[in-house]
Amino acid sequence: MLKFYGYKRCSTSKKAQNWLDDHQIAYQYQDLVEKPPKQEELLKWLTDFQDRGLRYFFNTSGQVYRQMHLKDQINKMTLEEAAKSLSQNGKLIKRPLVTDGKKLACGFKEDIYEKTWL
Repeated sequence: MLKFYGYKRCSTSKKAQNWLDDHQIAYQYQDLVEKPPKQEELLKWLTDFQDRGLRYFFNTSGQVYRQMHLKDQINKMTLEEAAKSLSQNGKLIKRPLVTDGKKLACGFKEDIYEKTWL
């Protein structure tokens, strides 16, 4: 079953949930602001999918990202530092983050979801 890390007030999370529901794909929902993924989980994903780059996992258009001036720091971050930051503030995570343990998608693009989850 998919693990869906979303935010109830995020329109992109809602679009992704609707897509999964429309395709009858089961998932377990977790609010990533109330309960962000653990640092160890994030480190595993950052390591397993490091070919996508750290920016892929960050909500680069979010207020917290801008307030923390992460644009200037992200290129110097280690995977461990990135995992720690993301685990401490779920609003830094690009949402939704969806994984089945082997595959992972951040954000929502219908063509990516079709390739990844169908």
